[in-house]
Amino acid sequence: MNDAYRKKGWHILFSIVFLVLGFILAFSYKTLGKSKETMSPVSDSFLAEEKYREELILQKERNKELSDEIGVKQEGIRSYEQSFSAKEKAHADLVEEAKDLRLLLGVIPATGPGIKIILKDADYDPVEQNPNDYIVHESHIFKVINELRISGAQGLSINGQRITANSFIKCTGPVITVDGKTFPAPFVIEAIGDSDVLASSLYLKGGVIDGLIRDNIVVTTEQIKEMKLAALGE
Repeated sequence: MNDAYRKKGWHILFSIVFLVLGFILAFSYKTLGKSKETMSPVSDSFLAEEKYREELILQKERNKELSDEIGVKQEGIRSYEQSFSAKEKAHADLVEEAKDLRLLLGVIPATGPGIKIILKDADYDPVEQNPNDYIVHESHIFKVINELRISGAQGLSINGQRITANSFIKCTGPVITVDGKTFPAPFVIEAIGDSDVLASSLYLKGGVIDGLIRDNIVVTTEQIKEMKLAALGE
């Protein structure tokens, strides 16, 4: 009987031990499971945040690349615009230069402000005085014309006849011949350009006007706000 009770006691003890161990294992498993469940969202959130951070970094790098590309293209556009502007200005300068040449050649009418110079023979006594000392010669006309050209005159005429650098002017007694056409005195020289500059150049001390007066030439000048010179052949 004692052996039987002893064996039964051991069975009961082992049962209690195993029951406690089972309870402990079950409790541990449950606790660990909850811990994993609790940690899982945190871990997922961290991974998602890292993913978004990497994507943001990649997007920033791409934006920088696009920004650099836009900068290069904008620089190319600016260079093209500057080149186009330079070509446009060069074209405008050539057009203006061509216009100035046409005006100087007299092939187109000239309009604008300018100055009118009238040269007359002085009064003299043909019995006592040499008439050649009191009439306008081609040299006088050339002095006026050359001074006007140097001063920037864009168009010139004598008695309405346009003249150019190749015009032929010849004095024959009281008349002059301009490119085959004869004109009597008084001789009216018209020049288009800055009237103040043209007048100032003629009236320089010891200049053209003073020389004409010394040669007994009657000189009058008039600055005109708007005048027109006909083209050659008109």
